[in-house]
Amino acid sequence: MSKDKSLAAVALITSLFFLWGFALNLNPILIPHLKKACQLTDFQSSLIDSASYIAYFLLPIPAAQFMKKYGYKGGIIFGLLLFSIGAMLFYPAAAVRNYAFFLGALFVVFSGMAFLETAANPLITLIGDPKSATQRINFAQSFNGLAATLAPLLGGMFILSGKTLSAAEEKAMSAEQLNAHLNHEAASVQIPFVVISIVVFLVAMMVWRTAFPKVNEEEVELAGDGRRSLGSQISDLLKNKHLMSGVLAEFFYVGGQACVSSFFIRFSEKVAGFEEKPASLYLSLAFLGFMVGRFTGTLLMKFFNPVKLLVTYSVINIILIVAAINLQGTIAVYTLMAVWFFMSIMFPTIFSLSIRDLGSKTKLGSSLVIMGIVGGAVIPPIMGRLSDATNIQFSYLVPGVCFAMILWFAIKNLKVKKIEIVAGH
Repeated sequence: MSKDKSLAAVALITSLFFLWGFALNLNPILIPHLKKACQLTDFQSSLIDSASYIAYFLLPIPAAQFMKKYGYKGGIIFGLLLFSIGAMLFYPAAAVRNYAFFLGALFVVFSGMAFLETAANPLITLIGDPKSATQRINFAQSFNGLAATLAPLLGGMFILSGKTLSAAEEKAMSAEQLNAHLNHEAASVQIPFVVISIVVFLVAMMVWRTAFPKVNEEEVELAGDGRRSLGSQISDLLKNKHLMSGVLAEFFYVGGQACVSSFFIRFSEKVAGFEEKPASLYLSLAFLGFMVGRFTGTLLMKFFNPVKLLVTYSVINIILIVAAINLQGTIAVYTLMAVWFFMSIMFPTIFSLSIRDLGSKTKLGSSLVIMGIVGGAVIPPIMGRLSDATNIQFSYLVPGVCFAMILWFAIKNLKVKKIEIVAGH
């Protein structure tokens, strides 16, 4: 295959990192938006994260089986089509203003993304010169960070209306007026998601028409005895206390990250009196801090033990969360924004520590750690319940507990002197 065609394949795969990063980081915009449009509690609005992250828990293994039969390219095309269909479903969901319909559409979108992540992460390392595999995946991951920064900015611009009715304003409206207002709010997602659907569909067509290099991925035995059943190998790994503590730490990290991000706009409104659109701009800046944190964290790891850095960042985030719970006004928002910077190294560092010394079981162990992403489906509803029972500011105690669990994991690994950091989520 010519170098130009190989570069075209790499460029298309890299674009996938941007697409799923953009979709995932629209959730902090959708949560406050659909809370208004569908008149939801904080708990109900948190199910947006649940519908999204549960797909990451349920679909990777079926996706891997699908790609065994149809290849990486087939998996990418199928994932993009699911993504496109799910985004298009937002149009009828908004037309009938049905929250369950929105959640179903999100699940379809993220089912597609689960296929994309399952295919793109290994494929970007397998296409091209093996010596530059690490550089390629880190370059691709940088587009994921760019998408995370742009999503709340563009989502706030094109989806959020900036108008939140007070209880008095709602009461002053007739039933017809209120219904018309809520329908108008819901309709603002239609055009943006139709555009997303069309763009994703066009990328699917480009992938279909592009010749991908042949990938000769070697079969790796998952355990010393290749004749052992998958269930037996998983059973052995479940008894590995170090690995399971890593799965638990990743569960709390993803759950904590989802909580901090998803309720940020609500926090900014209630604690500092920000309107939706300015709050979405601050959220975009926070995600920019996350991306900067990734680069600076990678640099710092050349000079400092990554485990000690994880301990330090965990302690700082616990302090920042406690401060955000107790402060008032703009300073509380700024304090919460700083959390993103110190979350930046957590996923890849926890992941790398978790699979250390697994040998031939590394591939299967990695799958178990990835399944810890389900924390993003489980923990935000707990925060939503607490917010409904108390207030949004106090509910940030939940991600504080998550960072405490990460600190516990990091302290347990303080004796580790050196690890190889893998690309992070």
